[in-house]
Amino acid sequence: MNNPALLTIGILVVIAIVGVIGFMLYRKRRSEQLQNKFGPEYERTVRETGDRSRAEAELEQRRRRVERLTIRPLTREDTARYTEAWNGVQTRFVDDPKGAVTEADQLLGDVMSKRGYPVSDFDQRTEDISVNHPRVVENYRTAHGIALRHAKGEASTEDLRQAMIHYRALFAELTGNREMSTAKERDFPTEKRHAA
Repeated sequence: MNNPALLTIGILVVIAIVGVIGFMLYRKRRSEQLQNKFGPEYERTVRETGDRSRAEAELEQRRRRVERLTIRPLTREDTARYTEAWNGVQTRFVDDPKGAVTEADQLLGDVMSKRGYPVSDFDQRTEDISVNHPRVVENYRTAHGIALRHAKGEASTEDLRQAMIHYRALFAELTGNREMSTAKERDFPTEKRHAA
């Protein structure tokens, strides 16, 4: 081989190496961005799909889908109305835990719908919520699972209390109610409090 041919091969090898390194850096940066955006939902999706690349593609697809939706914040009036409704549901928990959980689930659906999230299919709803609220979407899944067990008569009062706590975390996030998001589990007693 002559020198020009060797030089050309050398340049092509260097270009290929730089291309591979660039692609690897791009993938690493993309993975880090998705991990930061989705938090625990990233790891959950990786476990669920069994493949990091497939999980990342799914998360990107979710992000693009939600970008096409018209997600809007609640007005002050809507926030006040929904918060009042939530406080009513929370108060009814002591006397009717089963009914309160059902109402909480319905109220969250109303809030999501008002914000612009499609609410017809639970799995799609959780995927959509995971884009903007990845730190509380697992609470929603857990609460919904308890609500399904409740519908079959398989949930204890303590399970229902946990569902309310999980629902409240998502409700606080969706309504931007910071005070509610720091409330404690004691706010859902399993029996009536008696005045001394």
